[in-house]
Amino acid sequence: YSMRSISKGIIFDFDGVVVDSVSIKTKAFAELYKHHGDKIVQKVIKFHENNGGVSRYEKIRFFTEQYLNIEPNQIDIMNSAEKFSSLVVDEVIKAPYITGAFDYITKVSKDHKLFISTGTPQDEILKILEGRGISHFFTQVYGSPEAKTFHIDKIKNDYSFNSKDLTFFGDSSTDLEAASLKNVQFILVKNIYNEHISKSYNGKKIENFLEIL
Repeated sequence: YSMRSISKGIIFDFDGVVVDSVSIKTKAFAELYKHHGDKIVQKVIKFHENNGGVSRYEKIRFFTEQYLNIEPNQIDIMNSAEKFSSLVVDEVIKAPYITGAFDYITKVSKDHKLFISTGTPQDEILKILEGRGISHFFTQVYGSPEAKTFHIDKIKNDYSFNSKDLTFFGDSSTDLEAASLKNVQFILVKNIYNEHISKSYNGKKIENFLEIL
């Protein structure tokens, strides 16, 4: 992909795209549910790995309802989410970059507007980008609770971009669906968790960013 085919604005999902942190989140979910026993933990892990890009609030609500058969209440969900946050933030700050991601971001930031669109809560992703010393690369950072389709609309509105001005790097079906719905070029960053998406996706795919540096 020549740089010319990459548009004016580039949107990056975070976990699994910029940083190799999917397994950190997996461990945190396992920790969160371990007192419910191994069966529940296995279900939680499987769901988490198959549903990248879905916010932890939605996941926790789903686990509470479907796996624990408990009526979810907002306070419990927030408490679990806070516990989850305390388990992951420092780890994600220390996690390695996806190969080539840092160099790619450094390079394209010179003549593109860069954005983050993630299922991680807004305040937490800001803390992580600060901690990694990379917040200055990004024009704007969007996290949950808003959906990724909302993030894309906001980027278009706030920066007067149309669909063809944007490229979205993602690794989950949430990313792919948001990009498709908004007619934005999508590039799939392949990993062990998204082989099911990779098989059926005929668009652009990369193993890592060295391929397009």
